[in-house]
Amino acid sequence: MERDVSISDLGSQVGDEVHSAVSWAAILAGAVATIALSFVLLTLAAGFGFTLASPWAGAKPTLSTFTPLLGAAMVTTQVLSSALGGYLAGRLRTKWLNVHSHEVFFRDTTHGLLVWAVSTLFCVVLSMIALPAPVEHAALAAATARDTGIAAQSAFFLALGLLLSAFVASVAGAIGGLRRDEMHTKHRAIQRVPI
Repeated sequence: MERDVSISDLGSQVGDEVHSAVSWAAILAGAVATIALSFVLLTLAAGFGFTLASPWAGAKPTLSTFTPLLGAAMVTTQVLSSALGGYLAGRLRTKWLNVHSHEVFFRDTTHGLLVWAVSTLFCVVLSMIALPAPVEHAALAAATARDTGIAAQSAFFLALGLLLSAFVASVAGAIGGLRRDEMHTKHRAIQRVPI
């Protein structure tokens, strides 16, 4: 019985340091929200006419319909979706009680970045399944200068969107964590006030 007491005392002193710093439940919830909002915003953008797909049934998406306006819509979709997912991951994670505030800030930021990474990997896998097979080398050599320019523009907007959305997801995770801790502190203060 003496041994149980000492282990219990040790556990209360160590606290959060024996648990993983990663809350996969919060990360996956944020990633699901990111993917869902991306789908909604992409559908909305398609309703406004921003799409790579052909209006003809059975036609594969092509880069020939890419415009800078479509690129801006893609970047906006990535940033807004990642902001929501990162914020949710920061808010949904359980509060660490015995961790320095700088470490909490880092962990919340990392949770936002992991939301971005998980949702991006899912979308890459989905894109590989949905998009046509890569073009053969002979077909690439025959590509016109216009097609090459369009491909470069689309790659630029995709890279810009990925970088911005990674940053925004990280910041949103930190903001969500700060808001969670603020609400936790207010709740504790209300509980201590005698009625």
